[in-house]
Amino acid sequence: MSISEDQVPDVLLVEDNPADAELAVRALRRHNLANSIHLARDGQEALDFLFCTGPYADRKVRHGPRIILLDLKLPKIDGLEVLKQIKASPLTQTLPVVVMTSSQEERDLVDSYRLGVNSYIVKPVDFNQFSEAVRQLGLYWLILNKTPVV
Repeated sequence: MSISEDQVPDVLLVEDNPADAELAVRALRRHNLANSIHLARDGQEALDFLFCTGPYADRKVRHGPRIILLDLKLPKIDGLEVLKQIKASPLTQTLPVVVMTSSQEERDLVDSYRLGVNSYIVKPVDFNQFSEAVRQLGLYWLILNKTPVV
């Protein structure tokens, strides 16, 4: 699930639940939607990867991933804070961020959109529905959607 130091992934998956991470990776790969996926298991790792700090300080990247799939309930730094920092930086603010969370809290939905999320999806509990949701979002964000390169 990791990529080489200098490679830019198609998808940055920020997910602490190993089962959900594996399902998302499988769905993206099964449908040939992502050539490279980087998994960050907490909010701090996601920010370090994006901003080339901490263990990723030697990473040399011109631009970020094509899409960020972000869980909200994360260890170390929660997903809303990660989203806030992504959208606050000129280096990353145009990156599409899709929140994929089990939270159905209206507050999380409203806060995510206020912070600039591009889409908010509540993870289906059913395996097949979850896989189909990942397939559809991958198809849209990685194949159909156009984003600027900064």
